[in-house]
Amino acid sequence: MTVKIVQRDDLGVVVVALVGELDLDSAPILRAVFSDLLDRGQFRIVVDAGELGFCDSVGLSALLLSHRACATQGGFVRLARVGAVLGNLLAMVGLAEVLACYDTVAAAARGDEGQRSAQPARHRLS
Repeated sequence: MTVKIVQRDDLGVVVVALVGELDLDSAPILRAVFSDLLDRGQFRIVVDAGELGFCDSVGLSALLLSHRACATQGGFVRLARVGAVLGNLLAMVGLAEVLACYDTVAAAARGDEGQRSAQPARHRLS
């Protein structure tokens, strides 16, 4: 996984763009990035997941724990440009409302409810 960090002063957020796979092997990298941002007082973070091809439960945990840490400081971690893989995972485990997903980075930065991504329906086990 590749991580690109961009300070977007115009939006009042830090954008963390993820490329590749967020999994057991790469989640520690993301946790270190978030830890560094939190240490620097950056609590408003948008994760651009537009080029994230895969995410497992360990990667999801890294996102969720970072969101909680930011929320305790009055901030957030919001997701932008979420693909089907991550969107389905969020819906399946019931976190689609906790980790808010938006169509664009700008919409995520604003928390624009009109541009929240449509979430896939939860899968039911029969």
